[in-house]
Amino acid sequence: MSSIAAPRRVQAPRRPGVRAAVARRVVAVVADRVPVQVRLPDGTLLGRRSTDPEVREGWPVLELVRPDAFFARLGRHPKIGIGEGYVAGDWRAGEGTDLADLLVPFAARLTSAVPPGLARFRRLVDRRIPAAQRNSLRGSRSNIEAHYDLSNELFGAFLDETLTYSSALFDPSLPLQDQDLAQAQLRKVHAILDRAGVGRGTRLLEIGTGWGTLAIEAARRGALVTTVTLSQEQAHLARQRVTEAGLADRVEVRLEDYREVAGSYDAIVSVEMIEAVGEEFWPTYFAALDRLLAPGGTVALQAITMSHERYLATRRSYGWIQKHIFPGGLIPSLEAIQQVTTRGTTLRVDEVHRFGTDYAETLQRWRRTFTEQWPTISRRGFDEAFRRTWEFYLAYCEAGFATGYLDVVQLRLRRPAEAGTPAAPARGMLVA
Repeated sequence: MSSIAAPRRVQAPRRPGVRAAVARRVVAVVADRVPVQVRLPDGTLLGRRSTDPEVREGWPVLELVRPDAFFARLGRHPKIGIGEGYVAGDWRAGEGTDLADLLVPFAARLTSAVPPGLARFRRLVDRRIPAAQRNSLRGSRSNIEAHYDLSNELFGAFLDETLTYSSALFDPSLPLQDQDLAQAQLRKVHAILDRAGVGRGTRLLEIGTGWGTLAIEAARRGALVTTVTLSQEQAHLARQRVTEAGLADRVEVRLEDYREVAGSYDAIVSVEMIEAVGEEFWPTYFAALDRLLAPGGTVALQAITMSHERYLATRRSYGWIQKHIFPGGLIPSLEAIQQVTTRGTTLRVDEVHRFGTDYAETLQRWRRTFTEQWPTISRRGFDEAFRRTWEFYLAYCEAGFATGYLDVVQLRLRRPAEAGTPAAPARGMLVA
């Protein structure tokens, strides 16, 4: 297994001190505000409200296995320590409690679990995103490789047969339990192709190839597809799948950064790639879309989003996901996307379709399959720390979408009739 195949090791915390004592008190306060039982090794519960048997009936259980280590870790890195504590085994979901169900009450009260008086000190514990994760031409390649080049076999073990690593789109007229994930993924693919107006003869650019499913489906419609990725693993398998589908004459898979693409395209699609662009480069990204889109063309994006308020609060803060899962990643708000496109491009968002709860269902299915397939995955050299890292990552994201803290949208962008030539990219960061 390559050196990037495992998450960063979680360092053992130093001896408990003042920060650990403060962290313990904060957790006790949170336990009084969130319907979760926080149980110590001796069976006692933190928080006054959770000690009432009638009140806590049916609440999920968070078991502190090594409370001193957990509070020390949380005291040192409040945003990162919770996830690292889970990976290290400092805490776990209690018997009969699903991990995502345990995280849902926290996600639902993310802005209110900590009292305002304590929340004011957030800026003292927030850490900036490391400069090494900057999404420059070289940095983007490194950041993408750190996740997507882990192993095609890893992703193949828990994704469905379409190898689609983004939210599915389920049919709201049918019960979820009756719907196949692969069919829901193809439904998503064709929904975004429809939004982009992709059909016979369309010159289509896809930014972010994945493992080739969207490119294949577009080519089956008669489109001529250019698809770019920075992942060598994905590019290799995508080319193989395109060839096996008999579509090599219609699909070109390139190892290329979006900033280096040339040409003119009738339609541009990109599925859950903007999250990896980085706020600094959003103007450059949308300017590239504007530059590459032919007159009368359409852009269709699928993007994970959060509220503008939460985006502004977290945009410069370094979290567990950025450290251990998606280096360089940042989730935008819809408002942020509209600001960037309005200020620096001729493109305008003219259609939005939201389906965040579908992502919660998608993640739940991925996590279930990941757990079932763990014996196979582990034989490829992935260790217990990796398993717990990905278990937490999938459950953490599921809770975010289930509560509406996170959303996923398909956007259509077009040029208004009066729009002129593409504008130069806007400089600088977004203004709050």
